[in-house]
Amino acid sequence: RWVVVLPIEIIDQVLLSATMMKLAVLAAMAGSAAAFAPAPVGKTTTHLNSFEDEIGALPPVGFWDPAALSDGISQEKFDEYRLAELKHGRVAQLAVLGYIAPETYRFGYDLTPDGLVNTNDLPNGIAAINALPFLGWVQIIAFVGCVETYGWFTSPTGVLDLPDDILAKRQTAELQHGRLAMLAFLELIRHDSQNLTVPGFDGYDNLITGLPFIYN
Repeated sequence: RWVVVLPIEIIDQVLLSATMMKLAVLAAMAGSAAAFAPAPVGKTTTHLNSFEDEIGALPPVGFWDPAALSDGISQEKFDEYRLAELKHGRVAQLAVLGYIAPETYRFGYDLTPDGLVNTNDLPNGIAAINALPFLGWVQIIAFVGCVETYGWFTSPTGVLDLPDDILAKRQTAELQHGRLAMLAFLELIRHDSQNLTVPGFDGYDNLITGLPFIYN
């Protein structure tokens, strides 16, 4: 058998040539694929310009939509999103009050006809979910249903009779309060859940640690 020994320089040149050939083939394939790919369409700022003057867009942030939920949507869809935000904010405000109020005052009535469960005996926060009897849930759902059906918190005519500038100011304030309440409720839930898992983890005896004066 004959063994051919090639100089190392020739071997390097052969390997280099093969590598360059592979790169050239890959580049050609990529170029062919790019030729048939759809041309990129630049995002327009139409939706931003359309909604940047809506109620709730305040300086210095302005119209803030990091998830681009308003990208390409109609005014009707935007109004639907805004209504959802408004409702979530109202629920969050009630939820925050639902955390704070029981820490300061209880109505002190029986939740069941037999008198075994009194509102003074219920824990506050997440712990009340398991302690609340069935009739207690019925009362909560019935009250929410009445509010949703009859709209107790509207004016007698159903529409606030206010000048446009005052109405816009109050609508903006309601949105801002709702946004703040949503953040506050998330923190209350986080703190309450952690306290249930590790009681006394923060070294405080009270649930609402951000408002210590309510316990005085």
